[in-house]
Amino acid sequence: MVARSRLKPWLIITLVPAVLVAGAVSFLAWRQSVPGVRAELTPPPKFIAIRTPLTLDLRAARGGIEYVEIRLVQGGARVVLARQTFSGTVANEQRVQLVVAGNTLGVREGGATLEIRARDRFWRPIRIDDRPVLSLPVTVDLTPPSLEILAATRYLHQGGGGLVALRTKGGSRVGVNVGDRFFPAYPAGAADSGLAVALFALLWDVPVNTPIIVSAQDEAGNNVSRALQVEIRSRRFPSDAVDLSDEFFASKLPELLPERGTIPPDQYAQAFLTVNREKRRQADEIKRQVAARTQPRPLWEGPFLQPRNSKVFSNFAEARSYRYRGQEIDTGLHMGYDLASVKHSPVPAANAGTVVFTGPLTIYGNAVIVDHGLGLQTLYAHLSSIDVKEGERVTKGQLLGHTGATGLAVGDHLHYEVLIHGTPVTPIEWWDARWIRDHVGRPLREANIPLLQSEYPTGEADERPGPVARRRRANAAR
Repeated sequence: MVARSRLKPWLIITLVPAVLVAGAVSFLAWRQSVPGVRAELTPPPKFIAIRTPLTLDLRAARGGIEYVEIRLVQGGARVVLARQTFSGTVANEQRVQLVVAGNTLGVREGGATLEIRARDRFWRPIRIDDRPVLSLPVTVDLTPPSLEILAATRYLHQGGGGLVALRTKGGSRVGVNVGDRFFPAYPAGAADSGLAVALFALLWDVPVNTPIIVSAQDEAGNNVSRALQVEIRSRRFPSDAVDLSDEFFASKLPELLPERGTIPPDQYAQAFLTVNREKRRQADEIKRQVAARTQPRPLWEGPFLQPRNSKVFSNFAEARSYRYRGQEIDTGLHMGYDLASVKHSPVPAANAGTVVFTGPLTIYGNAVIVDHGLGLQTLYAHLSSIDVKEGERVTKGQLLGHTGATGLAVGDHLHYEVLIHGTPVTPIEWWDARWIRDHVGRPLREANIPLLQSEYPTGEADERPGPVARRRRANAAR
């Protein structure tokens, strides 16, 4: 018993320091193993251009972020792009946003490395701060693409269209900006010629002093732009009132809102607002998506056809007031022509092209969209039958279907729209051979671009509406 008791103090003296040492070692090892700052650039840049926006997200496991430095390393040169100390706050997440002006850095074009150095406030036995937490290879590109405007439509109208011919080298995103809308350009010559053309549209209410800008941007983000020297002329658009009845709602709402089932009469007005606003927005979004399926070359030739024996009875950009039981319940804009003829009249393709959409299209009912190339498309709505399939090539005048009253239609008729990259424009321009010759063919001829040869004027064009357009405009305004 005495021997055993003598061993206990020695055991305690030996084990306690060992435990303490082991605990200290474990604690220090844990402190050392805690991850440092993680950095992420979103999106990861491939280039440093004349103007390059960077968004850097930093995350620390513990202790908060103390410091970050962003460097561009090229050969032996190191350029500090940003340096920031986060004092007065302990946050494990920080975001740094900056715009790098590449042409002020004093670096040459070519390869470089983007380095992120950062540290947290967490104590570790051994701290190594002199190494990047993120390194990305980048290319310094400070040369913008070239851009030359060769010719363009000179006189434009609200709700109308135009064309610009240009030459660019090094551009990956080339086109025309009208306000906040971008209309892409498409190659129009040999691969090394740099020739391109773009159709563009003006909204019906675009201010007449709106700048129209042609731009070219390269893969690095370098951008060059030129303003078109054009004149935008105003147009007057009509207005009308549409009276809605209980019978109309009872027959149309189940078709347009099938998910709602039977809608009681006291909810007709509210249900109509859903159709006229939300369903209309859905249709507009589908039209913009379909616009992306256009062919990069013109498929049409000559003026577009108006269906035989049809008459315009609702106009483009017509402001509509919807009335129910004597009160206005909503307003809207009618962005095409309503063409009346006999019931279930044949609907011809207005010009040659490819069918890019068939089927129900919310307020438009059964619809067909034909692509004519370069972003130009025509829409045929409220059809009772469809006689073509998506992907089918059609010729001018080919039967697409028959008129009807599907969708938000009061009676049997054809709703006809002309769209340029999903933006509605007045059909009257595209029904007129002289307008196409002067506003589309003339810029192509002046730029010596071999597209739409049959549209080239044989003499000097004055870009005034032809006699067909003048007669049709007068009839449409009645």
